[in-house]
Amino acid sequence: MLPFENLSRDSDQEYFADGITDDLTTDLSRISGSFVIAHTTASTYKGRPVDVRQIGRELGVPYVIEGSVRRSGSQVQINVQLIDAENGAHLWADRFDTDGANLENAQNEITGRLARTLNNELFEAASRQSERERVPDPDARDFAMRAWARVIRGPLSPATFDEALQLNQRALEIDPESVFAKDNLASILVGKLSNGLSTSVEQDETQAEQLFREVLEHDPHDARAHIGIGILRRVQKRLAESKVELEAGVRLDRNNHMGYRNLGITLMQMGKPAEAIPYIEKSIRVNPLDPNIGTGYFVLGLCHFFIGDLDTAIELLTKARAAAPRAYGIRLTLAGAFGLRGDLDEAKAEIAEAGKLKPDVNSLAAWRAAAPGITNPAEWAVREKTINTGLRRAGFPDN
Repeated sequence: MLPFENLSRDSDQEYFADGITDDLTTDLSRISGSFVIAHTTASTYKGRPVDVRQIGRELGVPYVIEGSVRRSGSQVQINVQLIDAENGAHLWADRFDTDGANLENAQNEITGRLARTLNNELFEAASRQSERERVPDPDARDFAMRAWARVIRGPLSPATFDEALQLNQRALEIDPESVFAKDNLASILVGKLSNGLSTSVEQDETQAEQLFREVLEHDPHDARAHIGIGILRRVQKRLAESKVELEAGVRLDRNNHMGYRNLGITLMQMGKPAEAIPYIEKSIRVNPLDPNIGTGYFVLGLCHFFIGDLDTAIELLTKARAAAPRAYGIRLTLAGAFGLRGDLDEAKAEIAEAGKLKPDVNSLAAWRAAAPGITNPAEWAVREKTINTGLRRAGFPDN
């Protein structure tokens, strides 16, 4: 992680570039199994023309991250790139812009987004390299990284989870004690459970629980395990415990967008949509390029719907529909919002589209049966006053 270059004319802004570098180095070092060269070593390259291939040889690292900071007035622009240290090829590059009026908030937002994005890109790069080289005897870590990269890539479909499970199973066959592979497997199982894709719910719950416990026995501060248990507790309708575990997860990994999103979902299901909104908003800020960002907009739209901010809810649900056009639940929720606002033609059109996507969900009773997560008493009580009322107005039956 090379020191970020200060491109601002004001030399006093050097501390801001150094702060970004320090925080990002710390955050990247939290990635499971990662090894990040200490900032004190990396800083020796500051202000020097460098050849990343030489750095790779000198420090024994496969990847180099470099970037720059430019601050103009209240605007801060960050440019960052991920480079293959073996051949100097640019694997990924992006630009981030934010309001720097409050430097502390700006620094936290920038490093959070960068750490999450780079985490995903590093997994993708390692996965692509493994597939490209077709190593004759891959190790457990190789298969496990490819499995998690598949989940990150999305979409959250049965095919995605099945492929990830197959890759991760290869990892555990090679090394049954791999903590990373166990964490992977438990997280994949919980992903299937929370998305209603499990065909063996009790078995998957039991296995995920045991795996997460084994991971935490090895490392009590594993953020992904705490977040996974938090999601599992919500699936089990143990919402108070879900909240505790998810809060622990985001304390341990401040850049885990899934932790923030799921904490928001749990709060919403507890009947606290106003408290949920800041967490879901943060999940979107931390990972605005999430392949499954439609879920973030959807849950955020739900919260605004539940607190009575109907226009904002419809705007967010429309974004969610654009990002995930085949999600019938988003269309039914949007139909409910349109119906409650009195836009009955629009509501009926969304109900019709939802029917094409999921023909068997043709009533509120059928929706409850297909998505048991929405039947939590606190959330269902709010739905009765909002979504369900709007759907009934548009002609969607109870049974």
